Parts: sequence; structure tokens; C-alpha cells
Amino acid sequence: MSKKLLSGDEAIARGAWEAGCHVAAAYPGTPSTEILEALAGYSDVYCEWSTNEKVALEVALGASASGARALAAMKHVGLNVAADPLFSGAYIGVNGGLVVIVADDPGLHSSQNEQDSRFYGLAAKVPVLCPSDSQEAKELTKLAFDISEQFDILVMVRITTRIAHSSTAVELAERARRSVKGYEKQASKTVMLPAFARVRHIDLERRLDRLLEYSESTPWNRIENRNPELGIICDGVAFQYAREVFPDASFLRLGMVHPFPKDLVRKFAEGVKELVVIEEVDPFIELQTRALGLEVAGKDRLPRWGELSPRVVRTALQDSTEEIEPEPDLPNRPPALCPGCPHTGMFYALPKQDVIIAGDIGCYTLGALPPHSAMDTCIDMGASITFAHGCDKALGDDDKRKRIAVIGDSTFFHSGITGLINAVYNKSNVIVVIADNSTTGMTGHQEHPGTGKTLMGEETAAIDPGAIARACGIEKVVVVDPYQVMETRSKVRQLLKEPGPAVIISRRPCALLVRVKEKPMKVDVEKCTGCKVCLGLGCPAITMEQDKARILETLCVGCGMCACICPKEAIQ
Repeated sequence: MSKKLLSGDEAIARGAWEAGCHVAAAYPGTPSTEILEALAGYSDVYCEWSTNEKVALEVALGASASGARALAAMKHVGLNVAADPLFSGAYIGVNGGLVVIVADDPGLHSSQNEQDSRFYGLAAKVPVLCPSDSQEAKELTKLAFDISEQFDILVMVRITTRIAHSSTAVELAERARRSVKGYEKQASKTVMLPAFARVRHIDLERRLDRLLEYSESTPWNRIENRNPELGIICDGVAFQYAREVFPDASFLRLGMVHPFPKDLVRKFAEGVKELVVIEEVDPFIELQTRALGLEVAGKDRLPRWGELSPRVVRTALQDSTEEIEPEPDLPNRPPALCPGCPHTGMFYALPKQDVIIAGDIGCYTLGALPPHSAMDTCIDMGASITFAHGCDKALGDDDKRKRIAVIGDSTFFHSGITGLINAVYNKSNVIVVIADNSTTGMTGHQEHPGTGKTLMGEETAAIDPGAIARACGIEKVVVVDPYQVMETRSKVRQLLKEPGPAVIISRRPCALLVRVKEKPMKVDVEKCTGCKVCLGLGCPAITMEQDKARILETLCVGCGMCACICPKEAIQ
């Protein structure tokens, strides 16, 4: 049996392939993106980027009902989008095994909130598995398919950023041969009319009772007896941190956190003097342990925010008199749009006063930061248009500030279209800017419905956001090239003088998609007056040296936006 170094995401993909998964769907979202990217590299699995997470889970439900093993992957906020089919899917059950992978992001490395998806398993009444390294990520993914078919239920595998992106050695196995069983009509099982749903709810509770027995006896929930002075209950990556800090402690390591193995927890508690729960973000295990009437330490000493680490665990739980080496004082590196990013031109063109700019989720969210300061909100995928519409209806004509929404092309396909329809239907006055950079940029350049290619590299229809806007009833659709900064500014400001609704499509491919850079721009120091107008672009390639602008050739992609705005024509 061979071994390979795999990240948690790659290990999950390998586990799905080894388990005989036939269909996998996802929407890219860090830290879950690499699961589908890795799985698409295997044969015998159909993989797709769905337009959003709800669609991905519904695709997986359809494949499962057809007798195929299916997987849907998403980050934690994507599970919010997929919550509707998640809850109904728990009632329906499966034909082929159905697994939902959700990647939480403690520490908000690339997210707008910290969310503990284990509570979704509790609320939706589905089992939740939590691997603690890449090997377990692979094995628990395979186990999830088996549990799904054994208990007629979809299964959630919950990982976190550290599991998703850390790599450990993984033992590889061959792919299991699983045939697609085929679809059989079962209306009472798959049609969630109230009469059928009531019966399925009762059946779900009975399935959970059997799953509880399984959770009590599975070797993935195991007691490791050592020193009885301290007993630690933990799951996921917290197990690795706790084991490093307390190598002599006794452990109850939970690989299956829901249904919660109450009897096993009681048994473990009886054998230790002090009981502690170590887990990231919310007290999921701790609350259920306390509900058993057990005295336990946990979030009274550990933080409810951010990632855990050996240092955090040691500081919170060990003797406070112990000398701990301070963390290195490293300089901050604030995020910035890339050199040549087309969003830079659009943000420069937007006015900074007398506007309310509702933002969205993507690279362009960085436009909220100086020097642009060109976004007032960031809530969730697609909220820019609906938020701007809400402002418009609340403020009316008394507030003269124009209401603008900025949304990316991938995000527009994900969940912006319904908001645009709503704005047209309800006579909104908003101006929608679609920042079309021909890719899903923030998560690493994945395809989407506007790129003309699928995840598996097949040519397909390239859907035009402008055509969609017109089909939604937008009469004013203007396309601009953000590299032509002054021309773009002129068109944008003219449109802002007119009543809405309207759509501006800022179209230029992501600078990182361009394989050959143009010649870098240069500053004529004789012409440069040091006015710093070029710094207003916020381009990392532009700096000041001896009161003159300077362009760093190693960073410059030759986009020419700085030359467009230089009042002295000093940049060539």
C-alpha cells in the first residue's frame, strides 16, 4: 500500500474516489475549493462547479436518488445557502450514499464570519464526522458514504481551515467498484408534501436512534486512558493541539460528534478527576456534556473566537506561571488588489462622495480599504444589489446620494440575478456594477457560467451577464474597459446623473490570467511633480522615492492605468 503527502482537501477527494463516488458538485469557497479541483483529476467521477451551494447540494441529491454515490462540498457560509435542501434531504434520505463536506474557517482567514457548522448537523438531524488529519479526512469520507447507505441518511463531514490546508501522509487504496443503482419512483419518500414529510420525520428520528447506538460503539469515538488526573474531550484539529500540550492526559477523541455518544462520555468522565473540552469556536461538545450533568471546563477558559493552536491551548489551560516564549513581532502585510487588477480602474472611476456603495463577496471587496474606500457593506453573496435596493426604498428622493451595488461576475451568477430581478420589478433606482474579470478570482481562478468552460475542461456556453441583465428588464446596460480609466469615469458619472435601474459591466480579464505581461510602465522623473495622483490607484507597483513617483518593474504588468490618470503625462 503506497503513501502520499496530501492536504485535507486532497485527502477528502481521494476518499470520495476510493469510496466509488460518481457525482460531485460544489461552488468554490476557501477553504473547501481544492476538494473539487483535486477530485476532478480522477477518472470515473463527474465533477462540476455549480452556480451556488444550494444548487450543488440539490444536484447531489438528484444523483443520490438515482442510485449514485454523490458528494457536495462548500465552505461554512455556503452551507447557509444550502440549508434548505439540507433539512429536507435529511427527511428524504438516500439511494446512493450522499456526503456533504463543509469547511469552517476559524480565524476568518477568508470569510465574513466564524460559524460552527456542527450545529447544522444537530438542527438538521444528520450525523457529523470530524477528522483530525489528512488520513482521517480520507477514511471518514469513505466511512460517511457507508454510514449514509446503511442508515438511509445524508452525512456531513466537517473540517476546518487547518485540516483543509495542512498536509500529512495518507495511505492510498484502490477505488471501490460501485454501480449506479438506478432511479425508482418513491413519492412517499422523495415528495415532501406535509402528509409524507410527517411520516419521514418520524422515520428520521428512528434512524437517529440507530445512529446513536452506532456513535456509542464506533472505534472513531475512542477512549485513550493515560493519567486519570486530566481527561480531555475533543474533536478535529483540536485533538492534535491538545495531544501536543498534554501528552500524558487521558483522551476521549470524537470522530463522530453527532449523534452525541452520551454513555461513552459518562464512562470517560467517571474515570478522570478533571474533565476539559477543547474545541474550536463554539462549545458544541461542551454544551452537550454539561447537559449530562457533568462538571466540565471549556469555553470559560478557552476563546470562542479564532483558531486554536498549541500556544493558545497551553496559555489557557496550563499553569499561568509557566514562562511562554512570545510570538515574533512581524510587520503587518495589509491585503491589496494585485498590480493591474481591473477592479482598480473601476473603483477609481466611482465617485467617493454623494454615493452609497453596497459591496459583495470577491477580490473587489478589498475596494472597501484605502485608498479607494469605495464600498460601504459586505454581508453575503448577492447582498449588494438587495442592500442597495433596500437603501433606495428607505431613503427615497429625500436623500440625493446615488445607490450603487458592486458585484463580481461569479457572484452575480451565484446569487445576484434574483436581486436584480427584484430591483427591476420593484422599480428600484440602483446602479449595479458587475465587475467581470472572466473568472472566480478570489478562490484561485475557477470556471463559472460566464467563462465558457466547465470544471472538467469541456467547452460550454459562455453566458453573458449583459444579456441576463437585459432579460431581467434592465434597459440601460453599459460595458466599460476599466483600464481606460478616464473614459470609464466619464461613462460612469454620466450614468449616475440618470434615473435607474441600470447595469455597468466593467469587463477586463483578471491580470493574473494574462500569461505575458506588457512592458512595465516607467516614470519620467523630469516631468513628475510628485503630485501623488497615481497613488490613488492603490497599485502595489507604484511607490514614491525622493518625492517622485516610482514604478517597481518586477510588479508592474503594464496595464497603463497609471498613465491614464497622470496629469503631467509623466508615466509612459
